Amino acid sequence: MRRIGFLSAHDERDPEAQRRLGALREGLQALGWLAPKLAIELRWAAGEVDRIRAYAAELVDLKPDVLATNSTPTLAALQKASRTIPIVFMAVSDPVGDGFVASYGNPGGNITGFSNHEPSVPGKWLQLLKECDSSIVHVAAIYNPATAPHGIFLPPLKSAALASSVEFIPAPVRNIAEIEAVVAGLGRAQGGGLITVPDLSNVVHREQIIALAARHRVPAVYYRKLFAEGGGLMSFGPDDVDQYRRSASYIDRILKGESPAGLPVQAPTKFELVVNLRTAEALGITIPSSILMRVDAVIE
Repeated sequence: MRRIGFLSAHDERDPEAQRRLGALREGLQALGWLAPKLAIELRWAAGEVDRIRAYAAELVDLKPDVLATNSTPTLAALQKASRTIPIVFMAVSDPVGDGFVASYGNPGGNITGFSNHEPSVPGKWLQLLKECDSSIVHVAAIYNPATAPHGIFLPPLKSAALASSVEFIPAPVRNIAEIEAVVAGLGRAQGGGLITVPDLSNVVHREQIIALAARHRVPAVYYRKLFAEGGGLMSFGPDDVDQYRRSASYIDRILKGESPAGLPVQAPTKFELVVNLRTAEALGITIPSSILMRVDAVIE
């Protein structure tokens, strides 16, 4: 039997997290990794930093053949816990900038995987907000500086805002009270809009963020489909389920003897634009045809 140690940043009760894990299992099964040939040791950190560290050490102590994970904070914990066990990540935005790999083409260590960042995406978040509501002149991007790889997202957002004559407001937030203060401020201002950058904290607090945007009537764009499915106005970003399914190929190759040092980090190849028309109607926004012609899914 071969073993994978999987450290998830999310809550085991999260249906979306289970759906992504299911895609990984399907990908492995399609490559011939069926029980009892393969076992997956699962640990669910539910966004708790202390739990992430403890579970990383626990999984390393089990000496699995491969470690797998799905966020920047969990990857950082696994890297600290082991420099020898191969690690595959599914959704990390800045693996080079955060020091996980030497380069995309030649990772060079015990870590490789699938990035969820494409340089043009941050500018498209701002573009989507402006297309939906041309009166938007202030846009805040919320992120938790302790968990978000914000350095890769803030500069392109600032450049896109400057080109669109929009005031860009980087908004570091560490708890719900700080998130509410930012969203409420946007609601009081004329022409406020909200962007949530890829961040474990934003995922964990997504229900509260969506509810606050609705309460204060702030148009918002998110980076994952689960936000729009949960009541957010719209989302645009990589298909995470596809990322998990693709990652099975690297786990397979490592289990068959290849080194992660020579497996290039892969960029996302499939993106999704999702619009929630119910939320748009509640906000008094008419989604223009220029967006509706491009959507992958509409929630009515």
